[in-house]
Amino acid sequence: MPAPSNNSAFLKWLFQGYFRDRHAPTEHREHHKSSWWKVMCLTGVDYFSTLGYQPGIAALAAGYLSPFATLILIALTLGGALPIYRRVAVESPHGEGSISMLEKLLPWWQGKLFVLALLGFVATDFIITITLSAADATAHLIENPLVRKPLEGQAVPVTLVLVGLLGAVFLKGFSEAVGIAVVLVSVYLFLNMIVIMEGLIRVFHTPGVFAHWQDGLMHTHGGSPLMLLGISLLVFPKLALGLSGFETGVAVMPLVQGKSSDSERNPAGRIKNTHRLLGTAAVMMSIYLITSSLVTTLLIPAKEFLDATATHPAGHANGRALAFLAHHFYGEGFGTVYDVSTILILWFAGASAMAGLLNIVPRYLPRYGMAPEWTRAVRPLVLVFTAIAFLVTLVFKADVNAQGGAYATGVLVLMSSAAVAVTISAHKKGQKTATWLFGFISLVFGYTTVANMVERPDGLRIASLFIFAIVLMSFISRVWRTLELRVDRVDLDAAALQFVKDAVERGNGARICLIPNRPEARDQAEYREEDYEARRDHQLSPEECVLFVEVTVPDASEFSGALKVKGVQVGEFQILRATGTAVPNAIAALALHIRDLSAARPHVFFHWGDQNPAVYLFKYILTGRGDVAPVTHEILRRVEPNAEKRPAIHVA
Repeated sequence: MPAPSNNSAFLKWLFQGYFRDRHAPTEHREHHKSSWWKVMCLTGVDYFSTLGYQPGIAALAAGYLSPFATLILIALTLGGALPIYRRVAVESPHGEGSISMLEKLLPWWQGKLFVLALLGFVATDFIITITLSAADATAHLIENPLVRKPLEGQAVPVTLVLVGLLGAVFLKGFSEAVGIAVVLVSVYLFLNMIVIMEGLIRVFHTPGVFAHWQDGLMHTHGGSPLMLLGISLLVFPKLALGLSGFETGVAVMPLVQGKSSDSERNPAGRIKNTHRLLGTAAVMMSIYLITSSLVTTLLIPAKEFLDATATHPAGHANGRALAFLAHHFYGEGFGTVYDVSTILILWFAGASAMAGLLNIVPRYLPRYGMAPEWTRAVRPLVLVFTAIAFLVTLVFKADVNAQGGAYATGVLVLMSSAAVAVTISAHKKGQKTATWLFGFISLVFGYTTVANMVERPDGLRIASLFIFAIVLMSFISRVWRTLELRVDRVDLDAAALQFVKDAVERGNGARICLIPNRPEARDQAEYREEDYEARRDHQLSPEECVLFVEVTVPDASEFSGALKVKGVQVGEFQILRATGTAVPNAIAALALHIRDLSAARPHVFFHWGDQNPAVYLFKYILTGRGDVAPVTHEILRRVEPNAEKRPAIHVA
């Protein structure tokens, strides 16, 4: 994409930073840096906002066992998720998350397909976070007595407005998003602390509260410690939404300010501060989860948690247990303030997901050639993700329950993949204790994921649709972009440069003739035969300089990269041996580079292939080869529109 002209103010704003940084590796691009605790608030708008509904989900799923099931969740958070993502932060410090660790395990197209599948779950998690949080904020807003009547039946338009406002914040910039998150999280946690502290005081000072709870445990579950533990283990997967936030915590690592001594190869300060971010968030959330579960289970009647049925409306604490206590403890004034804070943080909970998407997607799809190059820019991506969120909202009609399964599936699959990634990493480094520990955690997350999918199979179906859409659009983009030059730079070693110099110095009107060759024996007999056939078929004079070009494609699934060229002398023959991502693209880039070095127009001499063109096209896309001559010509035609300056292609 060409840079916008001086009078394209809108395009300059839309692609701000892209044209300056587009040739830099993604991890080297500039990001707005903030203190770790501020970035914690950005990820925390998702993580901490689950307090708006997590205690109600726990009470509905586990009943009197809610505090026990929550303790298991906390144990998995502090003993499982936290050590896993601390390690992910060390091994993937540029925001790629556990995906980059798993990407290295599988070469060629298998690795790309695996990453695309994981990106499908990332999209499921993050996009559904945006839409579900906005829908939940709308539900809380419509429940407020002050606006219930005018907003009744308007859930979809209100949710669309909230999603649009979130997108507008990110169009403004990351710093504004971080600033808003700090305010929202601080106020929300402070109000929850007030409600929970008042609840704990009432629990310990109200006679009969503990006795009533103990009676409920005895009558419902028999009171056996083993029975209580077993049932808690069975129901805790339903509380898995309380684990959200860790993947976004490492996805936004580029936003975390490190030390002045940090380098891109060793960002030790950023890693240390990310560890602080993850640990502080996990400990704070664990405290809030267990205390909120305790006060809501002991102080709210069970009937108030029930879902709506055909004959009965939902309980007043359904999906809003702490809000119910806020109104009950302090009246409508404080309760309304709490509702407003809950609505705002639920609306902005999608901010951490948006930030994660903006950091993860540009690191993979454009590099694979599976998205347009402009997707490396922030603002166009914001518009794309906002449009997708609009579509998801319309499809699900802003229904929170309809999206809950997909949200949990995305969260748990990503956490399971992270556990597997660090287990493999520990095994490769010979760390036996860590391997067994992380392996056990992987099994726990695997069980939780499978249990969630069995309970809510709709989540897997929705995630499958995201995966299918990403894979389909990615391959369409790859085919569409395959005739780009796909070479970032050309590096010639000293011998290769000398070969080019010798060809130029021949003078007397002699052309620089490049003869592509697919090597076999690589001996003098092979090159003598190829030289004879080329001069015979193309009527080359003995004075003309012939340079053989041999391209090796180590991994055709890679889209672009540096073209490294080594000069090799075999007898009297000079060969330029290159390593690239596709043969035609490499030959085109080398010819253009030689033209620029020598100020002479190279001539490339091919032979026609003898297979079906469709077969050649398929081979070119998958293996980087195919019918090289016409593809090379088309690439050159697109890169250099001036036919007089374009390297000449000859086919015999």
